[in-house]
Amino acid sequence: MGTKTVDETGAEPGTEATEATEATEATEVAKDDQAVDMTKTDAAESGDAFGETAAEDGKDGEHGEHGVDTEAVPAGPTGVGQGAGAVVSAALGLVSLTGSWIGTVAGARQTLVGQLKSTSSSGSVAEQIQAVYGDAWQTTALWGGLFALAALVTGVVVLARPAFGSPARPQAPWIKSVSWAGVALGVIGLLLAVLKYTDALLGLPSAG
Repeated sequence: MGTKTVDETGAEPGTEATEATEATEATEVAKDDQAVDMTKTDAAESGDAFGETAAEDGKDGEHGEHGVDTEAVPAGPTGVGQGAGAVVSAALGLVSLTGSWIGTVAGARQTLVGQLKSTSSSGSVAEQIQAVYGDAWQTTALWGGLFALAALVTGVVVLARPAFGSPARPQAPWIKSVSWAGVALGVIGLLLAVLKYTDALLGLPSAG
């Protein structure tokens, strides 16, 4: 029969090795638990940092890059209609000075009517001149005055439009310039139309 060898302390030879192995395993388990705890702590800190970053990004999205609240700025008109109105005003003012197709046709028609009247009646020379040329001249002046008035009204409406719109969107400088040009041309055209209609400018020659 084999006999167990017992050292001087009364312990068996494999006991110390077993205790050392158990101590090593306990140390490794404690290290693993500590590593898991540190990993959880890092994950929690990363989650908090991500939440703060998302909150800051949300604030930046609401207030824009420079801290301006983008939602507070109204959309408002783009100014395309005002620009078109300014161009139309200037064009109408120019037409009132140079003459229009409809004014030319109306003047020619009135000349024809005057010729028919003069041939069918035995009026004086002054009456025939007035019927053939004077009425046609006044008709042309009348149409020029209508175009000038339209240019004047359109220009004034475009210039006054920002007062009834959004104050945060000022009117473009070129729109103001073109609108003022249309108003000026309209005033000049209207004045010339009145002078021509009343025979104060280039009146008919006397028959005497």
